[in-house]
Amino acid sequence: MSTPEKSQYSPSPTVILEAQKSTGEQPMELFIVDEHTEHYLALQAGGDFDRGLLTGVLGGMGGCAMIGLGLIGALQGKFDITYMTFSIGIPLLLVPFLWETLRPLPLPILFNRRTREVYFDHNGELFHSPWDGISAMANEFQLVGTQIGAMQSASLEVRLRRFKQPDTALMISLGAPFGKSLAMQKGFWEYIRAYMNNGPYFDEHGNHSESDAFVKSQLAVRFKMSDSFKHTLARIMQAKKEAGGRNYLGADDVAMLIIEPMLYPQDRIKEFTYSIAKRRSRNRWPSLVTERLKANGPTTRLVDLE
Repeated sequence: MSTPEKSQYSPSPTVILEAQKSTGEQPMELFIVDEHTEHYLALQAGGDFDRGLLTGVLGGMGGCAMIGLGLIGALQGKFDITYMTFSIGIPLLLVPFLWETLRPLPLPILFNRRTREVYFDHNGELFHSPWDGISAMANEFQLVGTQIGAMQSASLEVRLRRFKQPDTALMISLGAPFGKSLAMQKGFWEYIRAYMNNGPYFDEHGNHSESDAFVKSQLAVRFKMSDSFKHTLARIMQAKKEAGGRNYLGADDVAMLIIEPMLYPQDRIKEFTYSIAKRRSRNRWPSLVTERLKANGPTTRLVDLE
């Protein structure tokens, strides 16, 4: 299943992963899946993973605090304070929100189960490939630096062709390679294979399952900052149970109980801003793609239209 091939990262051989052949690894999600639905799988591509952070910091920490002070002033009849704080707080929340949601996010890499094909947008040009017969190239390499030492990394790439111009091909990376091993990338390829071949839901061995329990357990590993306080409370309650009445709170626990509720508005606003920006960006897909993502859309592949 392996074929030596030149890689853009190192001269070591590249492992070819195929759509119909197992790698022997168990399916593993690597914090790349943005949407896992019955009809398509969306992988984050490009950058802007921190979209919404500016709105969260300015709006959550500054804007909400100023608006809160204004509401307190209004309850006390001090409307001059309300006008002043609202005039500062509302722009702090609204301006970065509009700036971050109106700028389009990079479109994701789409794996369509219904038509069994892959889509990718590159600078407004549509690239695609049928799933059947597709192959991915995985290559393991090391990054060496004085600060990081030797960091093991592995790339995972697929080749797509430009719509109506099949002579133009593009290699796209399924997530950043840094900090990933070859086994991890093979596991992620198995996740995609299980979804396309046996999905939409599957078990830990990649076999079809009517239950979405395993998929949910994989997607739940991705940490959400807005859930940090909930996780801290769960950890403290577990420590209390294990302590059996003894003192179970440490200084770090007390600090987290104070800081995390203060950061909650910032984290929730960041996540909300990202979701709005993502929803708006979907309109940038051509109708050929969007209609094929619908449950009752066409089942013809783009390659059949060329």
